[in-house]
Amino acid sequence: MDGRYWAWLGVRLIVGVVLVGWAFSYLSPGNGNGEKEFQRTLDALKQVHSVRAENTSVQSATQNTDMLWEVSCEQDAYRYKWHAVGNGSEITRDEMHVGNLEYDRQSDDSWALGKNGSGGTTPKALCSRITQGDAGMMPAIGTMIKRGILQKGDKKTVSGVRCREWHVTLRGIGGLEHDTVCLGVDDHLPYEVVSSWQNSHTVYSDYNSLPLALPEAAVQAASATSSSN
Repeated sequence: MDGRYWAWLGVRLIVGVVLVGWAFSYLSPGNGNGEKEFQRTLDALKQVHSVRAENTSVQSATQNTDMLWEVSCEQDAYRYKWHAVGNGSEITRDEMHVGNLEYDRQSDDSWALGKNGSGGTTPKALCSRITQGDAGMMPAIGTMIKRGILQKGDKKTVSGVRCREWHVTLRGIGGLEHDTVCLGVDDHLPYEVVSSWQNSHTVYSDYNSLPLALPEAAVQAASATSSSN
């Protein structure tokens, strides 16, 4: 009787250890295949030199924001457009950043040099942050690898590209943040991010195939610089 009891107890202890180990590996940040897949994404982002990102966030029933980024690192330029509604007001901005200069879209669709001449993040700085996987316009892949709980989801199609959803849980300022990131099946790049923070939805497209129509003043300046060299 004692022998059977101790044998049964040993089996229960072994099973318990296995279950605890499985649960820990499943719930730990950066677990298993998720960490490997997100590392592939981090590596793929290092090769990105142009991308379009369209974001919509809903802060409340009366507050929402739409944003557009179009980045062309080879042209040392990006466009940033946003439209915000809230507190009874509405604001629209359309900026083109070329090198260290900022141009603002006018009512007749022309571009004029910004009042301060420059402002915001430079294209070089933004492109550098994209390749690091932690730019504000891109999902924080580096942070997700380090601190996220990654769970594999289903496949879907976004912007004509087949991608797989990954459910990510992160601890944010206001508690747990839940994101769903859809990574390309073939190229591992992010194509969609849905976040519980501010009910945000972002779609990515045109990787490495997005030339920008630069303001004429910027084109002339670049031409003059090229001629002088």
